[in-house]
Amino acid sequence: MKIAVAGTGYVGLITGVCLAEMGYDVVCSDIREDKVLLLQSGNAPIYEPGITSMLKRNLDAGRLLFTADPKIAYKDADIIFIAVGTPENPDGTANLDHVFEAAYSIGLNLDKDSIICTKSTVPVGTNERIKEIIHSVKPAHIEVHTASTPEFLREGNAIYDFFHGDRIVIGTESEYAVRTVEQLFLPLKIPIVNTDIRSAEMIKYASNAFLATKISFINEIAAICDKVGANIEEVAFGIGKDRRIGPQFLQAGIGYGGSCFPKDTKALVQIAGDVEHQFELLEAVIKVNSRQQAITVQKAKELFGSLEGLRVAVLGLAFKPDTDDIREAASLTILRGLLSKGASVIAYDPVAVPNARIIFENAIDYTTNIETAISGAELVIIATEWDHIKHQPLEKYVQLMKKPIIIDGRNCYSLREVSKHSITYYSIGRSSTQSKMAEWHHKPPILTREGRFDETFTSILPN
Repeated sequence: MKIAVAGTGYVGLITGVCLAEMGYDVVCSDIREDKVLLLQSGNAPIYEPGITSMLKRNLDAGRLLFTADPKIAYKDADIIFIAVGTPENPDGTANLDHVFEAAYSIGLNLDKDSIICTKSTVPVGTNERIKEIIHSVKPAHIEVHTASTPEFLREGNAIYDFFHGDRIVIGTESEYAVRTVEQLFLPLKIPIVNTDIRSAEMIKYASNAFLATKISFINEIAAICDKVGANIEEVAFGIGKDRRIGPQFLQAGIGYGGSCFPKDTKALVQIAGDVEHQFELLEAVIKVNSRQQAITVQKAKELFGSLEGLRVAVLGLAFKPDTDDIREAASLTILRGLLSKGASVIAYDPVAVPNARIIFENAIDYTTNIETAISGAELVIIATEWDHIKHQPLEKYVQLMKKPIIIDGRNCYSLREVSKHSITYYSIGRSSTQSKMAEWHHKPPILTREGRFDETFTSILPN
């Protein structure tokens, strides 16, 4: 089979490169010629572990081609994936302009019967409109089948997720499309969910909305833990052991960000509103997340009163580790809040500095070295849980900061380790236990139900 992919953004590029890695001939198209030239040279426009080596390998093998010419892109294509962006409109709805433009271009340039699969995240009913557009311009003798094949790729783990995903969703009314797309992905040995096209569109939104709900839920529990004297990590560990709940997405922090959760939750609220249903639960999830992203600056104001002239180091710019994506990142809320209060800010990130510089230009200082960031700082705010940050020796904060004060928005350090150093330390859902850490540290580990000693449980021992 010959495969074409419309769009070389995050989803399109991962899809195209990974399909080529499976041995298929793949052509990826993009309307931006500068991006096409970059990809033709073997360089990826995104940061994703493993993508560059896989890209170059498949270019060299002749299985992968990049072009800005739709005639070349869709020539002899058996399956075409639409993987263009669906940015958020001001009212929270998904902007489908790129999707419909891609559908129009595909229809004009088809030269054989094809299956058009939409990987872009689109509202329910969009694939029906895509089919209408293609049929309105395609040659009369060509047969077109449409399907919704939503993606479930985590940034930073996208290549692994492509080859080891939990499921592949194929939504279509065409039996031929089902059989053909199943055959395409069969070598991956991933469970396939066959459904109607509207249900497939909803599965993507519902999945992201549910995960976002788990994040906001655990952050609400963390807020209560701070007030009642519980430890959110132990609470999350305890409830995560319930197989009905699971431990994933139960890490308390300063909220979700990125290209999916913020946009998709708002879009689903709008989809519900369009059919006169108020999605109150998801509205609350969005509200909690907005509040959560702002709590570190609020804490800084409580500690210092005025932030005017305060030297603050913000560690982490990307919305999560192993990506350079800063879209809707908590760091953006933090940086804007600090700047509005007159703080002097230096930001650290190993890969996302160029993207932050586009937004903030010279309003802040930038570095890819943690020690440079914290040297002379009066306050450190941790916004992303990069391994570089989690493994930073705590004594360095003592040595390099004017006075070691850390607001940890990602709970990167254990309270026991913090207790060994003269650091004023605030984290999420654990602050009420900090005064007892030094005492707990001297208590012996206890025997767990599994019959092993585990120091992570020592903090629940009675005094």
